[in-house]
Amino acid sequence: MPDDTHDAAPTLLTADAVVTGTDVHRPGWVEITGTQVTNVGAGRPAPGAGEVADLGATTVVPGFVDMHSHGGGGAAFTDATPEAVATATGLHRAHGTTRMMASLVSAHPDELLREVAGLAPVVQEGAVCGIHLEGPWMSPGRLGAHDLGTLRAPDPAEIDRLLEAADGAIRMITLAPELPGAINAVHRFVEAGVVVAVGHTDATYEEARAAIEAGARVGTHLFNAMRPVDHREPGPVVALLEDPRVTVEMITDGVHLHPSVYALACAEAGPDRVVVVTDAMSAAGMTDGRYLLGALDVDVVDGTARVAGTPTIAGSTATMDRLFRFAVAHGGHEGDAALLHAVRQTSTNPARAVGVPGGALVEGSPADLVVLDADLQVRGVMAAGAWVAGA
Repeated sequence: MPDDTHDAAPTLLTADAVVTGTDVHRPGWVEITGTQVTNVGAGRPAPGAGEVADLGATTVVPGFVDMHSHGGGGAAFTDATPEAVATATGLHRAHGTTRMMASLVSAHPDELLREVAGLAPVVQEGAVCGIHLEGPWMSPGRLGAHDLGTLRAPDPAEIDRLLEAADGAIRMITLAPELPGAINAVHRFVEAGVVVAVGHTDATYEEARAAIEAGARVGTHLFNAMRPVDHREPGPVVALLEDPRVTVEMITDGVHLHPSVYALACAEAGPDRVVVVTDAMSAAGMTDGRYLLGALDVDVVDGTARVAGTPTIAGSTATMDRLFRFAVAHGGHEGDAALLHAVRQTSTNPARAVGVPGGALVEGSPADLVVLDADLQVRGVMAAGAWVAGA
């Protein structure tokens, strides 16, 4: 991101509350110069400090970072076109997501290569912050809403082709560590600077531990499409939760997980290792009806997406503001502590987990922020210093 702070006049935003990621200022202010945050403070800014925009009885939080989304607004990232990306990111941006990954479902080798090659220039232009390959290296017994016919074990030659086509655009991959060649694949991706996640897996505890020791650092939508916990075979859930090096995703749309399971995982992992993700599909922001997720037909009824003709959940129709409210309500905290908890899970932790800028409102960070009303509904969104919704 270019540094234009030397040429732009600062603007100060004031609000009843500003949540930086580590502190809550009541009231507070954020100084923005060009595309960056240049100062943050408590109280009201001194007279003459600069142009002041008073946001009134609102709460300002860092822009949301969604590290697992397949699309929205009727568009899917599998379309791999700038137009589809613009539609999907536009829908999520209006709900506070200022940075997001483009997640791809399992596909046949040539199709996956086409999608990666199509998205690579879009990533380079900054429309999304990276590609997430969710499959095709996953367990047939834990496939979720993926096409069984596309699943396969990791192949070194295919991995090299994908990395070459992506030209650095692949930021994260999900695989099942019990597959033949999976641990070697973990090493190859880590060597290439790609974050490796464990997911869609029937791995034993020991197999999940082996992936973590090889360099896996994320658990993809913990509990979902994953061998469940058993008192004699803890499986991947326990392996991922207990390791301080691992960040765990959870889809907190009220469908994928019971709130008590979410709260239990938060208590076990602590404040810095949980990320909430939408796992949104193209139906996010749309009406009920039939949609596609990869090659699969998906029916959305009352906002819940399921593979057509089955009870299998097919991603979600959620946006990050909804997950923020869930984290405030069910994270086991009250007041300002609940706000800090939610900001960590929607902004700070995901930004750190996948190595993208943002995630906090501090000096030098991108000027990405969300303005929330008293009910935590989005009233404005700023990305890189420009208002892109409301305010």
